[in-house]
Amino acid sequence: MTAPVAGHSALSNDDVRAVSPALANYTRDTIVGDLWNRPGLSPRDRSVVTVAALIARAQTIGMSHYFNLALENGVKPAEIAEIITHLAFYSGWSNAFFAVQVVKDIFAERDIGAEQLPQEPVQLLRLDEASENQRASAVQANFGEVSQGAVDYTRDVLFRDLWLRPDLAPRDRSLITVAALVASGQVAQITYHLNRAMDNGLTQAEASEMLAHLAFYTGWPCVFSAMPVVKDVFADRNK
Repeated sequence: MTAPVAGHSALSNDDVRAVSPALANYTRDTIVGDLWNRPGLSPRDRSVVTVAALIARAQTIGMSHYFNLALENGVKPAEIAEIITHLAFYSGWSNAFFAVQVVKDIFAERDIGAEQLPQEPVQLLRLDEASENQRASAVQANFGEVSQGAVDYTRDVLFRDLWLRPDLAPRDRSLITVAALVASGQVAQITYHLNRAMDNGLTQAEASEMLAHLAFYTGWPCVFSAMPVVKDVFADRNK
């Protein structure tokens, strides 16, 4: 399946048409008929980007539809669990709990049990000590006097634990992080995380198409606010 379908949607096409025929047409022709069929991102990646945007913006009305679609597009239950966990740190605990409230019912409907979820404790991926020490030293120097607690949690919980959890590939962690930053307008953080995403295997073409996709799910202003930052990252990496 490569495009959204009505089966799990909170609103039918007729519901939308009864209020705004134009919106129904754009949904059918542009989002379903075109956007989800563009070759720049796989259907799986589009699902991952979309659910990340929904979590970042706490938009529960679309979650049932798009989490179901994500499963149909090959995102594993363990990966969905990790997406929600990861974005608790980047979008806030309450936003993650909104997603939990929706996904617990989806997992129940699909008979997805604990055996398909990450088993605690997990065996963390290998840490690149040199790179992490360099990152941690820079953050300590810049922000240690501002909030040592935030610096410590960033070092110990985010980069020495969360980012090393094995049930979501580093590329996908980066992809959802960048998508969430764009969705929430946190442009100051995009440079670091987009570079990290591309170091983790996201291509420039995929990053570009991610922005086109997010324009529909976060609104044009969020994407165009991110564009200058993304442009600079591309330029620096292409030197």
